[in-house]
Amino acid sequence: MPTASAPLICPGHSRPVAALDFSELTDDGSFLISACHDKTAMLRSGETGDWIGTFEGHKGAVWGAALNHGATRAITCSADFSARIWDAITGDELQELKHKHIVRTASWSPSSSHVVTGGKEAKARLFDLSRPESEPMIFTGHTSMIKVVKYVSPQLVLSGGEDKTLCFWDTRTLAEANKLQFEGTVNSVDFSEDGGIFTVAAGNEVSFWETMSLQLSCPCLTVHASRAVTLVPFRACGCAVCQPRSQCIKRYTLGAIEGNGYGVNSATLHPNQKAFVAAGGNFWVYVHDFETGAELQCNKGHHGPVYAVRFAPGGRTYASGGDDGTIRIWSFSGDASQTEDAAATQ
Repeated sequence: MPTASAPLICPGHSRPVAALDFSELTDDGSFLISACHDKTAMLRSGETGDWIGTFEGHKGAVWGAALNHGATRAITCSADFSARIWDAITGDELQELKHKHIVRTASWSPSSSHVVTGGKEAKARLFDLSRPESEPMIFTGHTSMIKVVKYVSPQLVLSGGEDKTLCFWDTRTLAEANKLQFEGTVNSVDFSEDGGIFTVAAGNEVSFWETMSLQLSCPCLTVHASRAVTLVPFRACGCAVCQPRSQCIKRYTLGAIEGNGYGVNSATLHPNQKAFVAAGGNFWVYVHDFETGAELQCNKGHHGPVYAVRFAPGGRTYASGGDDGTIRIWSFSGDASQTEDAAATQ
């Protein structure tokens, strides 16, 4: 079972931490970016939590932040109706992407050439960063605020939010490829380290889905002659292979969070796919067994609702951030036998 130990506390923010994102492992290690309502985002070492720099310039709360492939660029999303692109090495602002309402979330394309954003407008916008003067492409279909967007592949993005749906969009045609319905607001989507599973926190549930059911090599060479060896979105041609097969692997209702009257704000799967971490509005961070859903550990320490949890590359630690303005980095060990509450002495 996971070891419970006092977390490493990373101060610096002065208001609620709304989002966290770890980079992949780079030649310089991994990095952690945090979005905060104090109008800033901060970059830290993913291994130690040490502060590296602060992205300053927004005029409103920063709701989301994400690092690109290689951790050389960052994007931040704000209540000032903008998303901004930053040089993650120098801290310089590179571009401002203007919106018509609050921006809550953003994601980088695999090549870092495009970003997709979403927010209060209930529209997802796709920006080509090489053409800063061009208008973004827009995905429409949600009926209320978008809280999460993610690139699945260069041709496919997802978006989810308060209308309790998770929509998948073809970036070439702007068409909706598929839609999943949930019992509550879609608050968080996180892809496993190997990319094979995506974890959804919606309402009081955490569910796990096969990513490969979203992108397939179509054998219909007469229909997709130019894409025979390319991953393409489902519903590409209507054949049996291209039909949507959104495969839910597991689904759990988290009783502890539900019992306190709060939904699950965020969830993340360990790289070995043996455990997952989830958190909500009741101040605590939970570790669960992936196979059974059983609660293995309850980490106490935050002094307010927890809005974000993410495993670091390799899974030796995971980070949490919340209303108390702190980021906490917790150790994880699947071989340990103790499960006492962490941070009991904090």
